[in-house]
Amino acid sequence: MSQRKIFLVLVAISTVSLLLHHGGHFSWTMEAFHLGCPAIQSHPAAGLKPKHTNVVFLKTHKTASTTMQNMLFRFAERNNLTAALPVQACSHQFCYPRSFTSHFVHPHTLPPNIITSHMRFNKAELQRLMPNDTIYVTILREPGHMFESLFSYYNQHCQSFRRVPNGSLEAFLEEPWRYYRADEKDSMYARNSLTFDLGGDKDRPTTDVAYARSFVAEVDRVFSLVLIAEHFDESLVLLRHLLSWDLEDILYVKLNMRTPSSKRSLTPGLPAKIRAWNSLDARLYDHFNASLWRQLSALGPACVAREVRLLRQAQERLMRSCFGDRMPLRSAAQIKNKELRPWQPSGKVDIVGYDLPGNLSSGFSSQAQDLCLKLILPEIQYTRVLLRSQSLRYRRVHQLRPQQQSHTPQQPGRTGLPRHRSPQPAAGTRPAATSKPAAGSQSQTTRPKSSDPGLIVGKTET
Repeated sequence: MSQRKIFLVLVAISTVSLLLHHGGHFSWTMEAFHLGCPAIQSHPAAGLKPKHTNVVFLKTHKTASTTMQNMLFRFAERNNLTAALPVQACSHQFCYPRSFTSHFVHPHTLPPNIITSHMRFNKAELQRLMPNDTIYVTILREPGHMFESLFSYYNQHCQSFRRVPNGSLEAFLEEPWRYYRADEKDSMYARNSLTFDLGGDKDRPTTDVAYARSFVAEVDRVFSLVLIAEHFDESLVLLRHLLSWDLEDILYVKLNMRTPSSKRSLTPGLPAKIRAWNSLDARLYDHFNASLWRQLSALGPACVAREVRLLRQAQERLMRSCFGDRMPLRSAAQIKNKELRPWQPSGKVDIVGYDLPGNLSSGFSSQAQDLCLKLILPEIQYTRVLLRSQSLRYRRVHQLRPQQQSHTPQQPGRTGLPRHRSPQPAAGTRPAATSKPAAGSQSQTTRPKSSDPGLIVGKTET
């Protein structure tokens, strides 16, 4: 037998062995694929070592970070891990924009494996909280489009934006110092938002090049991977290799998007003005965008392209399985069940979410239904669901006295998720938008009740 035939036989045997070993689990496709893909030298291919489960994901603003958070929440649940969640006084964020401290973490979510809710980064506090082998990851977005999104999204909450006549982005960038107040509440959305979230000085003078360089170097040292929103799928390929995860661990649905009518095009000259006003963010983005492509090049362009294709094919199959041929994408006001309705920042911005098909429960196992629901669950609602389930687990583990347990009895089979079918509103009525105060506010109207951090199952506003 020729050497070529012997080689092909060995490959076939190896492939069948992998499939049988994993019991038909679809992640075998990626692991078999790795036989022909070089791995990043310091991070062996998935399947050759256990999945890494201790992760800090710094959730930055308007960067596709909500999509990443959903992915990490699902990973934590699927692997019976603990995700650190905020105390009630912080709502769904770690008392942002205050600098993170472990006092902001709900005691029922300690000790954590994963932390992924909004915070202002504080390395020392996180290192005290998280295991020593924790991997730090974050995500950045091109400054021009990110700032347009921030300006639109927080226009009614950030005073620096509210002062601008007619809500004009052009007017703000023409004379930013006329409207901007550095020490004002929510000013972090109006200048160098990424720098602020990463714990840096958003108002350091542009001329201080030494500070900019040292800050970028420190971020590079602390974070093992910085994803880039414009190259999301390619970034996920690197994340999968870094954490030794499977293909199913990085499947996602895009969340917290604006409708096309809520977006504005950047006129000529605006991107340059945005970069000048957000010079620290621009420096961060340029550095880590280049770094991303160096890492992708090291992995191999052909390997990356094939993994991206496999990821997109798997997502398409998952979406078709959950929702049929058409994704149930809706304007938030059109979503009947309030527990699936994303927060609307103002009447001038329309955020899209997902509604559930009426026949979702037909022929689906409870596990499959749960996956489909969790994929489209908005950030605030998912945080409450996860807090409730982790609190129940905490009480079981610590064997609290019966009278203490009676305040939040466990209901078998209840997941805290909305029911598959919601009652229709009365004729002539329209679902009201879910309200939420400005981020950073300490007076939150959307906090979960301390006695039950879960969702109200199946409740629909009309």
